[in-house]
Amino acid sequence: MIESDLLTMAYPPLLVFAAALLVLVLPRIAGFAAGALSLAGVLAISVYAPEGSYLTGTFLGFDVVAFHVDGFSQMIGIGLGFLGICSVIYAYSSGASRELVAIALTYVASSLGAAFAGDWLVLVFMWELMAVTSTLVVWHYGGDAVRAGFRYALFHGTGGVIVLLAVAAHYVEAGTFVYDGTGIASGLPAMLAVLGMGVNVGFIGLHTWLPDTYPRPHFAASVFLSVYTTKTSAFVLYRAFPIGAESELGIYIAYMGGLMSVYGATFALLQHDMRALLSYHIQAQLGYIVAGIGMGAWMVETEIATAGAMSHLFNNILFKSLLFMAVGVVIFRTGEEDLYKLGGLWREMPLTAIGFGLGALSITAIPGFNGYISKGMLFDAADPHYYGVHEFEALYWLLWIGAIGTLLSFIKLGYYVFFHGESDISVPDARPGQTIAMLGLGGACLLFGVWWQGLADLAPTIHAHGGEFSFVYPNDGEGHLHPYSSSHLETAGILTAVALVTFAVVRKPLSKLDLGDPARVVFPAGYYVGRWSMLATTELYRVVDAAAVGLVKRCYWIGNNPVLAVDAAARRVPGVDVEDRQPTDGGRPSTIHLRASIGTTVLLLTVVLTVILLLLLV
Repeated sequence: MIESDLLTMAYPPLLVFAAALLVLVLPRIAGFAAGALSLAGVLAISVYAPEGSYLTGTFLGFDVVAFHVDGFSQMIGIGLGFLGICSVIYAYSSGASRELVAIALTYVASSLGAAFAGDWLVLVFMWELMAVTSTLVVWHYGGDAVRAGFRYALFHGTGGVIVLLAVAAHYVEAGTFVYDGTGIASGLPAMLAVLGMGVNVGFIGLHTWLPDTYPRPHFAASVFLSVYTTKTSAFVLYRAFPIGAESELGIYIAYMGGLMSVYGATFALLQHDMRALLSYHIQAQLGYIVAGIGMGAWMVETEIATAGAMSHLFNNILFKSLLFMAVGVVIFRTGEEDLYKLGGLWREMPLTAIGFGLGALSITAIPGFNGYISKGMLFDAADPHYYGVHEFEALYWLLWIGAIGTLLSFIKLGYYVFFHGESDISVPDARPGQTIAMLGLGGACLLFGVWWQGLADLAPTIHAHGGEFSFVYPNDGEGHLHPYSSSHLETAGILTAVALVTFAVVRKPLSKLDLGDPARVVFPAGYYVGRWSMLATTELYRVVDAAAVGLVKRCYWIGNNPVLAVDAAARRVPGVDVEDRQPTDGGRPSTIHLRASIGTTVLLLTVVLTVILLLLLV
């Protein structure tokens, strides 16, 4: 039996942050094992810690709740913890460096800090730390990832400032930073929160960082990036607009989610780059989650919408990371990122094909897999003829179109990578660690599709009693989950059939299309702001770096040659004659080494500031 008192004292972000430091100093296998064990600890805390608020205190004179456990944070913690274990195993087997994994674990720690935060002040701190550390994960790879990382930092830095303004405005209205269950204050705080959080969850027009960034870094880094920022941010959006908030913005948030599901799926379908395709599908699947959050926030009795949003968020953690892992193995083995240059790989890489298949069947909501359960909840919540209301009629059809686009995209990806033609290359399959990680996540996707009661039990707004799972909805008061009813299976069959027929018709013309994202045309200012901000940042860094290095070198020389330093100063005084002397070091140049990359510098500064703030919090 695990002592609950001990679990309440174990702060999940601190466990993972300590493991990140161990990764840097321990032998590689021991460091990675420490990272995996720390995330196993997070998983245990999420499962066994009793509900309530812990680690309360004061920070800069304000009451704060650094660690808040409720049904929602437990569900997300379980998903993030389990994924973290699999991601570390995958990174180890994929040859990721200790430095990359140390930065990634710091990123994971900040994400967990945001998810378990019990007040807006802690949230803002963890939100900004998440932006910094995720940028470092991107930068670590070098090359094109550096420029993409600057654009990424610009987006998330701007979004973070807007969230900070929202929190400040909320404090003015509410007089406290601590969560009270009603979400962000209405009016200006709510408007700012939607805009700032919309950057991280990929609202249309604020989403271009997704396909721009995630295809650039090391493929193991993409696995971490594909989940922690966006899924944590979607959960924070729920904290701002929880069930029963009755926010007027809820209906607009819901329809933004519906549009995201269509937009993301459409542009995923047009991609050649495999990771870009998956990145657009991050936006598309977030659309379903955002739609559920919006529906839940708009009306009081919409528990099925909130349950669907949180369940789909949990499931998305599993199948989205699995898909990035499978595609990463293909890139790792073939060196190719263009799906049209591959084909027939199922014979060469059967284990990777199985991993991809499990992820694809889950994200496309095929019966028997977890995506079918959570996406079905959201369809039911939006359907006016089921549990929805007439205001959600158009939203329901947007979600339908998004589902067909998702099926088309993954039929396309699987067909061209694994089944189209014969492979003209001979490559080995996934490494053992990669296989364990993929099949572990794939097994979880299958488990929660077959044993759907386990997923329903995790959803906080679903009420279990006597083997039944009930919830409140607007029309008749109480409903029950029946995911494998004939009507649900019929809907899934129609969606799949429409997608298969459509793919057969559009496959050839689709392969000739290469259309860019219109957001990059409509918002060219974003490109130029990002470019000149990047250049300004790098030039400022160069100037400061040169000045600092020059100062230290001069001090180093003065320390070795104090007499010559005095003579040099005396020569500047008019009328003073000074004899020539030989340097005590024989005139040899300084051997002091002061160079460090900008990523290393930012990481060190972040670590120091984090430690200082944690000490202040304690």
